[in-house]
Amino acid sequence: MTSAAEGFVGPGPAQPNSKVRAFLRLVMIEHSVFALPFAYTAALTAMLQLDSDIHWGRLLLVTIAMVGLRTFAMACNRIIDREIDARNPRTAGRELVTGAVSVRSAWVGAGIAVVFFLGAAALLNPLCLALAPVAVVPMVVYPYGKRFTNFPHAILGIAQAIGPIGAWLAVTGHWSWNAVILGLAVGIWIGGFDLIFGCQDVQADRVQGVKSVPARFGIPAALYGARASAVVTTGLLVWYALATGAGAFFWVGLVIVAGAFIYEHTIVKPHDLSRLNKAFFQVNGFIGIALFVCALLDLLVRGLSV
Repeated sequence: MTSAAEGFVGPGPAQPNSKVRAFLRLVMIEHSVFALPFAYTAALTAMLQLDSDIHWGRLLLVTIAMVGLRTFAMACNRIIDREIDARNPRTAGRELVTGAVSVRSAWVGAGIAVVFFLGAAALLNPLCLALAPVAVVPMVVYPYGKRFTNFPHAILGIAQAIGPIGAWLAVTGHWSWNAVILGLAVGIWIGGFDLIFGCQDVQADRVQGVKSVPARFGIPAALYGARASAVVTTGLLVWYALATGAGAFFWVGLVIVAGAFIYEHTIVKPHDLSRLNKAFFQVNGFIGIALFVCALLDLLVRGLSV
């Protein structure tokens, strides 16, 4: 556990900017790339259907809400799991374990992030504000999930599915089943590659009693589950394309995504996890960005006005 003197890095007191950088490393702020493209896709599709104009103010608020909620979720995850992380060689260097970030600072950062999220929700529309607490719950439940279920990845998927649904609500103020389809695709996709990510901690998880699909059922089963998730995700994206009348560019994006899924699942094998980080970070980051670029081009061709 970190001490009251946390927040000190190196031989002297950490400067405020170094504390901020350490907190941003703690929450891996750059990984917002996984969820933001799908939130933007949902928001821009909703704008096309609403009046064909891009509402930049709403898009900015969607960005603040998404980054704020994700930052809150990651901070809570790191705080709740800090003792587990300390006993795992892979995660023993994380900021809360080493003391680069104090528990108090992490809670302050989480609090600021959730205030930004709630503030953005309030500025968007009453429905977003009313549903905001619902979005917060799975973010806190997820880190506890590995303590009571072998399927914490499903909780993560539910948490991530909220993004596109919330982005659509932010634009229209109304429920949309099309957004639910996209949300399910995102949730199953992220839950699926979390199965891959969990494979590297099987031994440590079993020793500590941490629950997960790889720890309970083995790495081959987890990888098969991830492949099934990729297939289901692709099917849901096809459904979303049909439901929203997507054009050629979006379908090109789906072909790219399918190819990336195939590549991802050929470089990670039960007996060879050496390229797991490449599959997790690079390939999945590429999937989100590539599909968004294609979706954006498609929406612009179909009449979305900048």
